[in-house]
Amino acid sequence: EKKDVGLIVGIIWLPLSLSVVSANVFSEKLNFLFALSSSLGLGIAGAVIAGILIGIGILCFKRRQPAAGVKNKYLPTPPSSAGLSTTSTTHLSQTMPSYPTSNYDIEKESTYFGIHVFSYQELEEATDNFNPAKQLGEGGFGTVYYGMLNDRREVAVKRLYKTNFKRVDQYMNEIEIFPRIRHPNLVTLYGCTSKRSTELLLVYEYIPNGTVADHLYGKLSNSGFLTWPIRLSIAVETANALAHLHASDIIHRDVKTANILLDNSFKVKVADFGLSRLFPNGVTHVSTAPQGTPGYVDPEYFQCYQLSEKSDVYSYGVVLFELISAKPAVDTSRHRDDINLANMGMSRIRNHALHELVDPSLRFENDYATKKMVTAIAELASRCLQQERNMRPSMEQVLQTLIGIQGEQIGLQKAEKENVRCRPQEIS
Repeated sequence: EKKDVGLIVGIIWLPLSLSVVSANVFSEKLNFLFALSSSLGLGIAGAVIAGILIGIGILCFKRRQPAAGVKNKYLPTPPSSAGLSTTSTTHLSQTMPSYPTSNYDIEKESTYFGIHVFSYQELEEATDNFNPAKQLGEGGFGTVYYGMLNDRREVAVKRLYKTNFKRVDQYMNEIEIFPRIRHPNLVTLYGCTSKRSTELLLVYEYIPNGTVADHLYGKLSNSGFLTWPIRLSIAVETANALAHLHASDIIHRDVKTANILLDNSFKVKVADFGLSRLFPNGVTHVSTAPQGTPGYVDPEYFQCYQLSEKSDVYSYGVVLFELISAKPAVDTSRHRDDINLANMGMSRIRNHALHELVDPSLRFENDYATKKMVTAIAELASRCLQQERNMRPSMEQVLQTLIGIQGEQIGLQKAEKENVRCRPQEIS
């Protein structure tokens, strides 16, 4: 009898464990079944118990199934307006870690936040199935491929890393910010895939001439195309783009020469808004974890977790030092005191040794006009790189200073042409 009772208890335990039942309910059911076994005998009780257990099992199973037709309340849906919402990005990052392929046509929507939606298949064809030979570059968030759309437009397709757990945030960031900004010195976003597509892809206009970093010290550095007038134009156009962003309450947060693209006329296109932030009106800074690229990150932002427009200004100061030196922002092969270009540049200015920093190809020592302008740019860079953000100029102030320097260059060029024209012709 003890064995039979043990068997009964074991059988009872299985279905009860499938359901969340209180201790009192379990005790009542167990006492009832033992009473039944003693009054009817184990044979009859076994049959009754079996029926009861089957009923309990069915009830547990049904309780665990969602009601038919009830939608998943966590399935993200597009926001109702194109305004940037701080909650929508957070919600998406928590509920959409991956996008399984579905037979459901999830790409029927033609626009999202006003951005054109491409099908995954269309971009797969445009990039020749993401052919490694078409790879344009690789960054911290994804790989960029060259592509050709059916309408013959050349595009750059960014394929966000699946291993990047913040890829949804970065994807949403770009498609929410881009409709707010239109500027000749900002890269154009043509479209994206659906947020529930096989992969998260962003489609930009193709800028064919590489980055400023490529031309200063990268794979295109031997071309010799970056003369001083072109470098000064790059500085002005980049400042113009950033001033426009700040006027639109947007902080880029990853300003660097690798994110400044050049077209065939060496016109600037600032790119990569994956880390950008939209500021509420009237707010001077927001508290957020530091992000960006080593060598460019504002030290006050890094130490105090306070992001502001002046964080972009600091990064831009590093870009100015790169333009006059043709040196990368960080180089571990340099002396330990000079590994960080910002420190190196500030040190040379303090010690009146700017010539040690300047790119020899600019003929700093031999051309008075160039020397004067390069010195002015270096002084502006040092103002941008002040440790305290309140000591730095605004991006608009930086732009106006640069326009003044560029105007001086144009004036000198005109004067030089006039001098050549007025020289008496030599009589042979």
